[in-house]
Amino acid sequence: MSTGVTGWERPDRLFGGYALDLDGTVYLGDALLPGAADTIAAIRAAGSAVVFLTNNPLKPAAAYAAKLTGLGVPATEADVVTPLSVLTSYLHRRHPGAAVLTVAEPLVDETLAAAGIIVTGDPAAAGVVAVSFDRTFSYAKLLAAYRAVRLHGAALVATNPDPYCPTPDGGLPDCAAMLAAVEACTGARAEAVVGKPSEHMAAAFLDRLGVDPSRAAVVGDRLATDVAMGRHIGAAGILVLSGATRAEDVDGADIRPDHVVSGIHELVPGGPLP
Repeated sequence: MSTGVTGWERPDRLFGGYALDLDGTVYLGDALLPGAADTIAAIRAAGSAVVFLTNNPLKPAAAYAAKLTGLGVPATEADVVTPLSVLTSYLHRRHPGAAVLTVAEPLVDETLAAAGIIVTGDPAAAGVVAVSFDRTFSYAKLLAAYRAVRLHGAALVATNPDPYCPTPDGGLPDCAAMLAAVEACTGARAEAVVGKPSEHMAAAFLDRLGVDPSRAAVVGDRLATDVAMGRHIGAAGILVLSGATRAEDVDGADIRPDHVVSGIHELVPGGPLP
């Protein structure tokens, strides 16, 4: 079945589960993208599971669910996977009982504490340093992370690999910038970056979908995160051209999607939804 994107086929079947990126895929800024509500409703009506993914750690899952619901796509907190929920699971699993020093905004500390994880400001007490997208990044935070990792042997983890966060005025330095500063001064490398396209984010959304990867599709507007994660776990990687990636960017790219569609309205076989 052809698509409006020259040289690519749109999906010709429904999948058992869909992991949908948010900004650039379901909505753009504060506006729902064309056909998004109808498409998601049709997928759900067919019996397929849907979860929503984001690499942005600045808001809790409940806030994304409320935004989706307000835009006409009913969602609950359990329908949304963020790097913060994946981070808490990772820390409980890999570093049980360890105190965590954060390079992050207050929400990260609040989320970890609410999950029963000890948050500390003392580099000597930290077993882990967790780095996130931090608009309050400072030399004092960098120094504390340096001392925890370099002098006291703390492990290093991060929420997401994004170098910048797109904004209407040109973008903001994202988690990768803060992580690079910590890695540069400590000589250490993060043992895990838990957001897309990591195995940790993939495991989290597959658990919520409840389907085998071969019956799942990851849908998003970025090759290096959304499509790469889908392809890596054996799910379909579907690129939408309604966000960060243009059709010409796909030509010659190392990461090859299974399907390319102009927007989410082309996900359902049988023709674009209104």
